[in-house]
Amino acid sequence: MADVDTGDRDRLTVAVLAQYRMATTAQMHHIIAPEGRIEQTRRRLAKLRQEGLIDRITLPQAGRTRVWYPTQYGVQVAGEWPELRGRRPPRGTVDRTAVRLKVGHGLTVTQIALAFLQDARHRGDVCQPLDWSPAVHHPLGGGEAVIPDALLYYQRRSADGAHHTAGTDHGDGAVGAEGTRGGVMLRAFVEVDRATMGPERLAAKLGHYSRLHSYTPTPVARPR
Repeated sequence: MADVDTGDRDRLTVAVLAQYRMATTAQMHHIIAPEGRIEQTRRRLAKLRQEGLIDRITLPQAGRTRVWYPTQYGVQVAGEWPELRGRRPPRGTVDRTAVRLKVGHGLTVTQIALAFLQDARHRGDVCQPLDWSPAVHHPLGGGEAVIPDALLYYQRRSADGAHHTAGTDHGDGAVGAEGTRGGVMLRAFVEVDRATMGPERLAAKLGHYSRLHSYTPTPVARPR
């Protein structure tokens, strides 16, 4: 059974990097194996790198931190797995230069994902590593779209400690399903503001979210 567990962790590691785009060694450890020793995570990452599924860059500052990302081969392999089916592969983040140029924003987004994961574990809620999807494309019609920094799925524990998934939508800013005893499935957009976007562009993006809230896709007409 130990070999099976190792295979599952290897698969989760590749899937997380294919979905998150990038993460440091410490971030990966807390995401995939917080109960273990970080040396085990380092060995796993090194092995997957030897197999060509992931690669890394080393930042010159911050104690020469290693940043891991999926290779094109890793993205291709992970894209065939059911847990990632239907999700768009990352664009332009599977080579060293692209990762280096996006590392500030990318690692911040990953750190926020980790904060949600750790808080859910502390609270007894359900938020798994793959419940965090960066840069999900949401069309607005007319060729426009909203692409939030991340889309989060989160199942909040009910008052009795159980989890429920059947129910209705909410009008309090969260979209979810409420069970008969209070368990709630939440879905939320996450935007990361690193003070790199001007106020006009930020206001325009908020306007796009408002449009998305009321947007109804036009049905595609069937060809005769």
